[in-house]
Amino acid sequence: MSIINKIKSPIKLEMSLFEEKFKQSLITNVSLLDKIMHYIIKRKGKQMRPMFVFLCAKSFAEINDSTYNAASMIELLHTATLVHDDVIDESNFRRGFFSINALWKNKIAVLVGDFLLSRGLLLAVEKEEFQLLKIVSKAVKEMSEGELLQIEKTRRLNITEEIYFEIIRKKTATLIAACCESGANSIKTTTDNIESMRIFGENAGIAFQIKDDLFDYTHNPIIGKPTGLDIREKKMTLPLIYTLNKVEKKTREFIINTIKKDSKNQSKITQIINIVKDEGGLIYAENKMRTYYNNGIDVLNKLEQNDSVKSLHLLMDYVVNRKK
Repeated sequence: MSIINKIKSPIKLEMSLFEEKFKQSLITNVSLLDKIMHYIIKRKGKQMRPMFVFLCAKSFAEINDSTYNAASMIELLHTATLVHDDVIDESNFRRGFFSINALWKNKIAVLVGDFLLSRGLLLAVEKEEFQLLKIVSKAVKEMSEGELLQIEKTRRLNITEEIYFEIIRKKTATLIAACCESGANSIKTTTDNIESMRIFGENAGIAFQIKDDLFDYTHNPIIGKPTGLDIREKKMTLPLIYTLNKVEKKTREFIINTIKKDSKNQSKITQIINIVKDEGGLIYAENKMRTYYNNGIDVLNKLEQNDSVKSLHLLMDYVVNRKK
């Protein structure tokens, strides 16, 4: 049994039913839009975010209709952000498939993203899930702020470690936190339990993003992005930030000038990768990731242990040990 199937084990039935409900939420009378929705369903990923929703709910009580509403709304929002991200990043591929903008161009891709976002918001309104609407709307706001903060700081290449963590908390962790918070909220557990799940999700999300940062420095053919891609795209990740704060002025200037003016030079990018490794940037980032992993596990250890909580433990392990 694969690790993902093992994680899904306590919610296998619910995940299967969710897939059907999610497909129903994408039905539209506009033929072009319907065609694109079928394409989106066909290329679905591991569905980690619905897994967080269902496991966090089932950690406290049986899953109900509100849990399905939360999972569908989160997945609609997440899919919308992926479509928009591909437009922003001018990316032609997503999970081994052509992106929406590659096949139907940017204008249609932006409108598809808007449709998915509005469909999610309408779902919450139609089902009168107003607390869910509040949780997810806050996540959308923070994700947008995180993206814009990253763009602003990338232009100047002046990201401190503090700003880096603010960016990834908003860009990545806030959605995972919303999954966990909305899952717990859906079964009407205590306020303390809901907040604990939000904190767990935030730590899981930060650990997830640091792991992604580390992939940029590894030579692994199964990873979906080339080594050094973040550097070429002028993204200031944790291993690089740590290194820039540690090296002597001459080396720092070489790194900054390469990123600013010569980021397509693979030879120089390889040099930067080697500097980051030699200066302990990867070890530092790995240790930080483990800190957030431990924070998340501490939250889980305080809960009454059942199959769903055990799966959340496995999910945290997967986040930090995955190969892609």
